[in-house]
Amino acid sequence: MTRPLLSELDQARIVQAVIEAERATAGEIHCVLAPEVAEDSEIPLIWAVAAALALPALALLAGFRPEMLTRLFGGWSVGHAAAQDGAILSALLTYVGLQGATFLAVALLVSLPSVRRALTPPNIKKARVRQAAMDYFLAKDLHRTRDRTGVLIFAALAEHRVEVIADEGIHAMAPDAPWNAVVEDLVAGLRRGAIADGFVEAIASAATILAAHVPPRPDDLNELPDGLTILPR
Repeated sequence: MTRPLLSELDQARIVQAVIEAERATAGEIHCVLAPEVAEDSEIPLIWAVAAALALPALALLAGFRPEMLTRLFGGWSVGHAAAQDGAILSALLTYVGLQGATFLAVALLVSLPSVRRALTPPNIKKARVRQAAMDYFLAKDLHRTRDRTGVLIFAALAEHRVEVIADEGIHAMAPDAPWNAVVEDLVAGLRRGAIADGFVEAIASAATILAAHVPPRPDDLNELPDGLTILPR
């Protein structure tokens, strides 16, 4: 059985942190934890194609010749000029075989989750986590609060990325810079393996920003779920 990312106690701490934060503001805070936002299935293919094209060519530049494999495995050398065409064909087939073997080996290696994540360029990770957070924000109607003051705190564990999306109502009043503190608080918790602590601290930082720009109202409603949403693996 898969071990849960957070205990019920830790999830309850996050719920309570959101409830406490929203007492001081009419803004809304919602938290999401994603084990991984995308499998990056094309990354093994990209690396395998690059390796298949580059490694055999580099081997040729380093002095390797395809006929060396023929000799290594007991093949016959060509002793007549008329047989040179066969030697060339054999060398080409050996080269193509090397490319195929390189492609397969690299594709299998990069398909390992830890290797795939390590070889995924940071800009691709950033873009995908950002897109996943935005898709969630819109799909779950976080942009439909009364004054457009919803805030999404989104963490992607496998990608080691955090996104904070503030709806236009609060974003128009608060510049980008203060939200960096929310990201930094959550990242700090994730780095030390304290996921719940990171969220609690990030919620407190977000609450400070919201309270300064969106004070509580007597008729305020709780428009977004207070708990942490953990996306499926």
